[in-house]
Amino acid sequence: MSFTVRQLALATLDRQLLLERRRIGVADAVRRVCALQAQTPASPYLALWNRVRDFAPEQLDAAFADGRIVKASLMRITLHAVHAEDYAHHHAAMLSTLRASRLYDRRFTSTGLDPADADALLPELAGFLARPRTGADVENEVTARFGEHAHRVWWALRTYAPLRHAPTGGPWSFTLPDTYLDSSVAAGAPSQDAGAGTRWLLLAYLRAFGPASAQDFARFTLLTRPAITQALHELGDQVVRVAGPGRAALFDLEGATVPAEDVPAPPRLLPMWDSTLLAHAVPGRVVPEEYRPLVVRRNGDMLPCLLVDGQVAGVWRAIDGGLELTAFHKLGKAAWQGLTEEAEKLAALLADRDPAVYRRYGHWWDKGLPGARTTKVKA
Repeated sequence: MSFTVRQLALATLDRQLLLERRRIGVADAVRRVCALQAQTPASPYLALWNRVRDFAPEQLDAAFADGRIVKASLMRITLHAVHAEDYAHHHAAMLSTLRASRLYDRRFTSTGLDPADADALLPELAGFLARPRTGADVENEVTARFGEHAHRVWWALRTYAPLRHAPTGGPWSFTLPDTYLDSSVAAGAPSQDAGAGTRWLLLAYLRAFGPASAQDFARFTLLTRPAITQALHELGDQVVRVAGPGRAALFDLEGATVPAEDVPAPPRLLPMWDSTLLAHAVPGRVVPEEYRPLVVRRNGDMLPCLLVDGQVAGVWRAIDGGLELTAFHKLGKAAWQGLTEEAEKLAALLADRDPAVYRRYGHWWDKGLPGARTTKVKA
């Protein structure tokens, strides 16, 4: 059989726990969805609120604090929250990409240093970060060896070295200045082999976002096509080829299922940079092509989105006293009722934590967003 466009979208939503909130622990939920983009501290919390039944932010606070969930630079050279037992594998898969993004960047090469100079600092860095240190602390330590170039050496290392962000409190566990801890020895069985790490990550990706193409996986990770092709070959019959609506070959885990086309998709209020919106090649599965320029801004900011029947239908933002929902097209009464119920629950959660979440991105609304209707929901 050949899967339809809607079935592929529903498969993504189902595997991302967005067709039904599940009774599942936060660490297990993070593992199920592969990774949560975490460049904005609130986003992993709001992502799990959309996915976990009876989610309480304190659950994620505890998981970050005790190290069951690790926040680190990984896929797309961006901060992600991942299960601690997955971290070493994901880091091994991404290390070459992370390292090249910094050591071959002019900001590092202009120092006249070699990549080996930065690499030589890794053992010392691991020891220094045995307890939490701020970036300024690390720079001061690096200055003794690299002098005026310390800032750029640390800029490179903080992206590719095996380290994680240490929670510092605040409404979403992480506040400025960023604080770091060594993660060279992570929980579980670490993989230091890039090929094994790529295979591990590809299986996790398909479990969370499949069926998907090699191009989709490349979009999610920034890994090279040769590395992806090799991983697919080496996984053998763990991965099967399936038919879809387009010309690109789709892959999935052996025995994985895809929902029927008539399965309903409930309304959701996704956080900024939700992985569901970033896991497939443009234009993606749940973002209508005509709306992509509205939700993905030119500098890469991805606005908090409204999902209606499994598709992005608008955006939301925090305002004084609650939330504001803006639909890009006319929605029916039932859709608005569902969105309003979700918004009331989210506004109540934010009222206890951070009523002004994402407020720094309000300039996108100030510049104007088209909308068929805007509704305000009180906390």
